[in-house]
Amino acid sequence: MINKLAKRIQELEAPIVVGLDPMLSYVPEHIIKKAYKEKGENLEGAAEAIWLFNKGIIDAVYDLVPAVKPQVAMYEQFGIEGMRSYVRTIDYAKDKGLIVIGDVKRGDIGSTSTAYAMGHLGKISIGGVEFRGFDEDFITVNPYLGSDGILPFIEVCKQENKGLFILVKTSNPSSGEFQDKLIDGRPLYELVGEKVAEWGELFMGSEYSYIGAVVGATYPEMGKKLRRIMPKTFILVPGYGAQGGKAEDLKHFFNKDGLGAIVNSSRGIIAAYKLPQYESFGEEAYAAASRQAVLDMREDLKKACRN
Repeated sequence: MINKLAKRIQELEAPIVVGLDPMLSYVPEHIIKKAYKEKGENLEGAAEAIWLFNKGIIDAVYDLVPAVKPQVAMYEQFGIEGMRSYVRTIDYAKDKGLIVIGDVKRGDIGSTSTAYAMGHLGKISIGGVEFRGFDEDFITVNPYLGSDGILPFIEVCKQENKGLFILVKTSNPSSGEFQDKLIDGRPLYELVGEKVAEWGELFMGSEYSYIGAVVGATYPEMGKKLRRIMPKTFILVPGYGAQGGKAEDLKHFFNKDGLGAIVNSSRGIIAAYKLPQYESFGEEAYAAASRQAVLDMREDLKKACRN
């Protein structure tokens, strides 16, 4: 799967993943009215609105980007109905040829890690028949519990040719409370990066490992260090746009081959119609605004990485 991701990024010249992190406040009124009329003004109706919103975004951008990243919490808040929309979103994105990164940030040990991995990346056998749960291509995981929490995920990834993005240096302002703490004179995030590179050697693709890292765009100097520490690691870069990360800060997240990183934008794309530069599209054409935001982001990244 990591080979497919790298290939699609090259083909589309777009190291971009669209974060499908919808809140009801992002969904245009005409979609909400339609969903409530069909399903009721309840959890089912809200989840239907989220699904219809996602479908419009996917239809507008699937030919421009290699991947989407649904954030599971945005669906879990609507309970079982929300999780149905999560699955529909994954299935539809894959039908459109997109790679799906499930932003689930799981982390536990032993059989629990294996169960998470099987549910999101693998399959289970019931009565001699195999079934898949959510069936993402990659998921995000938390390494806080150490190798006991990561190795079960890697074993399932090997079975399924799927991958992980492990949290190393996250984009949120308080990440330094733990991640920047010095251990023997070195920040913790560097030690985690070294461990991710070590885990990555356990499951390599053609050029890059199936075991990737999450490093926030809001910390470019740290990203530069981590790129050197993890030369064969694909980096998922959140924090571009709405969180303050700028394209010119991302140059060193990439390797000399122009690969090695994929940049996430969520609100800046899916809620683009609410931004001043795209407000002329209006709510009815929210998906067209999202498409234009992707085109603009692609050019922004190209320009920054050429300089």
